Amino acid sequence: MDSFVIRGGVPLRGTVEISGAKNAALPILCVSMLAEGVHFFRNVPRLNDIDTTIDLVRHMGAEVEGTAPVLKVSTASIDRFDAPYELVKKMRASVLVLGPLLARFGEARVSLPGGCAIGARPIDQHLKGLEALGAEIRIEHGFVLARAKRLRGAEIVFDLQTVGGTENLMMAAVLAEGRTTMLNCAKEPEIEELARVLNKMGANVQGAGTDTIHIEGVRELRPVDHAIIPDRIEAGPYMAAAAATGGDVLLHNCRLDHLESVAAKIAQAGAEVSAEGQGVRVRGKPPFRACDVTTLPYPGFPTDMQAQFMVLMCLAAGESVVTETVFENRFMHVPELCRMGADVEIRGRAAVVRGVPRLSGAQVMCSDLRASAALVIAGLVAEGETRLARVYHIDRGYEDVIAKLAGLGGHVQRVKGEA
Repeated sequence: MDSFVIRGGVPLRGTVEISGAKNAALPILCVSMLAEGVHFFRNVPRLNDIDTTIDLVRHMGAEVEGTAPVLKVSTASIDRFDAPYELVKKMRASVLVLGPLLARFGEARVSLPGGCAIGARPIDQHLKGLEALGAEIRIEHGFVLARAKRLRGAEIVFDLQTVGGTENLMMAAVLAEGRTTMLNCAKEPEIEELARVLNKMGANVQGAGTDTIHIEGVRELRPVDHAIIPDRIEAGPYMAAAAATGGDVLLHNCRLDHLESVAAKIAQAGAEVSAEGQGVRVRGKPPFRACDVTTLPYPGFPTDMQAQFMVLMCLAAGESVVTETVFENRFMHVPELCRMGADVEIRGRAAVVRGVPRLSGAQVMCSDLRASAALVIAGLVAEGETRLARVYHIDRGYEDVIAKLAGLGGHVQRVKGEA
C-alpha cells in the first residue's frame, strides 16, 4: 500500500478544478440498467469507486467504453442480475443496482454491502420500500434475493432519511405500475440530480430535493446523455484547506448553493467565502474563531465534512464542540490528529476541541475516506513532515489530489509502500 509524505506550512494559492460528483455518478451509472441502449455520461470523476461500479455493470453484461470524464455504456446485452461479494465489499453504493435490476428484469441477487468502517449503515429501509412496491425479499448466505413480476406503486415512509434508500427506491418506482409517494426522503443535491436524469430518460419524478417525492410509473425508459454536477464533497476539503493554511483559493466548477452550511461555518471561523464566476473563492484569515458544529442530513452540515472542519477547529482560539449525529463511529481520525499535537477529547457522540497554536508533522494512518482528507489538511498546516499511510481510501473519493494540491503550492508526494 502507498503512502503520502506531506511538508506543511505553505498557504495554498491559485485555482483548483472541482471534479464531477462521485455520489451522483455512482447511482447514475446504475440508472443505465433501467433502459436498453447506449448511454453517455460526462464529467465522470476518475476514482476507484467509479472503477468498481464500472466493473459491476460489466459483470452484468453491459459494455463500457471510454475513460472518465466521458463514458459510453451500452446495456443491450445485460444477462446477469447479481452483484457479487467481491465487488460489493469494496463499496456499499454497489447495492444501488438492486432497484434497477428488480424494476427492469424482475429479479436481483445482491451481496450485502461493505464500504468504510464508519458505523452501521443497514439497508433495511431499501428492503422495506421494495417490499411495499410488491417485491418478494429474502436474505440468504449474505445475499439479498429479490423478485417481482412487476412492481406496483405504493406509499413508502422512510423511518429515517437515507440517501441510498431514496435513490434505490426512486430507480425501482419509475418502472412500477401506478403512483408511488415517498415520504421523509433525503434531500441532497445528488437526489435532485438522479431525478433530473430519470426525467430525461422519460420518467415522471416530482419533488426531488424535498422530503416528499411523487413518481408516476412508466412502461419503459430511453437512454440518456448527461453531464454530472460538480462534487460538493470534494470541494469542501479544498475550502477547509484554503482556510486552514491561510491561503487564497478559487474552486472552479463549484456551486456555492450546494455548500451553504459548509461555507457558513468556515466563514464563522474567520475565513472569507464568496461566489466568483463559476466557482467559489476562499481566503483564510487566521487567527480562527472556535465555533460548534453538528452534522445533520442535507441541508445541514454534512457528516462528510466533519473531520475536515475539525482540523480548522484544532487551530482556532478557544473551545469548540463537534457533534456527530449521522454515524456513530466517525471520530477515528481524532487519535491521529492528537498524534500531531491536537487537543481533542471524545465524549460519546461529541468531540471537544481545544485550539492549539500549531500542529506538528507525525506518522499517521487513514481510517476511512473522509478522515483521510482531514489528515491531508492537517499535514498541510503542520510544522515539518507528515507521513500518511493507507491512502487507498483517498483514491476512492478524491481525483488527482496530489496534482491538484501541487497546483496550489502544496507539497504532497506519493511513495510506494507504507510510510
